Amino acid sequence: MQVLFKCRAPHAADHRELAKARLKAALRRLSSRVPKATVQLADVNGPRGGVDKLCQLELHTAGAGTVIVRSVASEWRSAFDDALARALRLLTRLLHRQPRRALPLRRQPAAEE
Repeated sequence: MQVLFKCRAPHAADHRELAKARLKAALRRLSSRVPKATVQLADVNGPRGGVDKLCQLELHTAGAGTVIVRSVASEWRSAFDDALARALRLLTRLLHRQPRRALPLRRQPAAEE
């Protein structure tokens, strides 16, 4: 799975490796269904503070479209954790709604008499 990390805030770059590792661990089961993920972190208010840390996750799925989730919190980690939890719930619900493909039946070789 390919994970892209984008951030507009210089302080958010410190969370790059942690975010990538947590995302890969959370999507380990679904890595064949989610080939690409993008994590974007932004500080909405700048240095003024407050509840302004934005985390946006984009999960590009194979066959089910793209799941985009945003979360805003006062800290980077809580914004990421909330977005990841919401994205996983949405992704599993979306993948369970898809009809399952029927497996082809194997033919038994004809018994010679």
